[in-house]
Amino acid sequence: MLGVFHIISILVVISAGFAIINFRYLKYPATIGLMIVSLVFSTIIIILDQFFPGMENLLSKELLTLNFSELLLEGMLSFMLFAGAIHVSFDDLKSEKLTIILFSTLSVIISTILIGYISYYVLKVIGINVSILHTFLFGALISPTDPIAVMSILKTAKISKSLETKIAGESLFNDGVAVVTFLAILKMSKPGAEVDAVTILRLFGQEAFGGILLGIILGIIGFNLIKHIQNYKIVVMITLAIVMGGYTIADLTNVSGPLAMVIAGVITGNKSKKYGMTEETREYVDKFWELIDDILNAILFVLMGMQLLLIDFNLVVLITAFIAVFICLFSRYISVWVPSLLIRYKEKISQKTLFILTWGGLRGGISIALALSILPEYNRELLVTITYVVVCFTVLVQGLTIGKLAKKMS
Repeated sequence: MLGVFHIISILVVISAGFAIINFRYLKYPATIGLMIVSLVFSTIIIILDQFFPGMENLLSKELLTLNFSELLLEGMLSFMLFAGAIHVSFDDLKSEKLTIILFSTLSVIISTILIGYISYYVLKVIGINVSILHTFLFGALISPTDPIAVMSILKTAKISKSLETKIAGESLFNDGVAVVTFLAILKMSKPGAEVDAVTILRLFGQEAFGGILLGIILGIIGFNLIKHIQNYKIVVMITLAIVMGGYTIADLTNVSGPLAMVIAGVITGNKSKKYGMTEETREYVDKFWELIDDILNAILFVLMGMQLLLIDFNLVVLITAFIAVFICLFSRYISVWVPSLLIRYKEKISQKTLFILTWGGLRGGISIALALSILPEYNRELLVTITYVVVCFTVLVQGLTIGKLAKKMS
């Protein structure tokens, strides 16, 4: 079996090769093109396995060496969220603060409940016996829009600045709520577990508010260090320290690392860049994090495509997964429509905007990673397969058409 370094090296080589194929022939947005090529590659391996038995198993074993869930949630995610947040304007977020707060909290809860209940009864009708708490787990992990998928695709989708801020802001902040919801349901799923409202609120307070507080502290410390140093190499190292040191602290103190990285990234991208960096330093910091974001995005979407080798499909589960796509779309629409009723005293949200928000609610690697973190006795295989199909649909179908939909409705 190959070592982790060798597997990562092979992944980088494969990602570079797939990126060339997409750039020269497909010409899709990078993340979508890489995932398509990766899925085609995985499909070819599965077909070849029929003629050369053992090929698929060999690759699957090497893939299993890399724990996708751990690699994303405890490694890549911190860099990618910071890289995304560092380019977000605080003024834009402030102008849409009510919408972003409601969409990243209330929408996640509504979506989790709807998907959980509907999926439970659909599975029951199909003949698949599953606990309702397990379908709520699916609801929690599939409800948050993925900032990595959303922000990479928004770069190419020509939509209004206000709508882009709504979608990007929601995707950056809803992870904290989704993870807390997921963890609370996971605790309730354990035999003999009793989780009350006080426990859930305490968990939410520790994870969400703790993550926000840590992000503010990291951002302020980073700013005070950066403003006294006019050397772009050291400033880049400080931003790396914020991410790696900050995420480690978040992990050790059981607060939300994703929220901490988003807040620290927004402060660094606005306050530190504006008041603490020279023009030359700003340019190097922007280019460095843009490159980190692009490289990790490439590896992530290639990995997501190659997860196909680990999925055990059967016809009933596949049909269920495609039904789940429509359940998720319906739940997404309701989950943005309800908060829009509360926002209307401030701003009119049209049906066109609701449709774009619904179609632009892409799911990605975070959903797959959370599904893979579930124990086998919680119907992991079923939930991972359904999650994978939903994620592929949102990235490939919704991601490719969101720009056209926005243009048609403008």
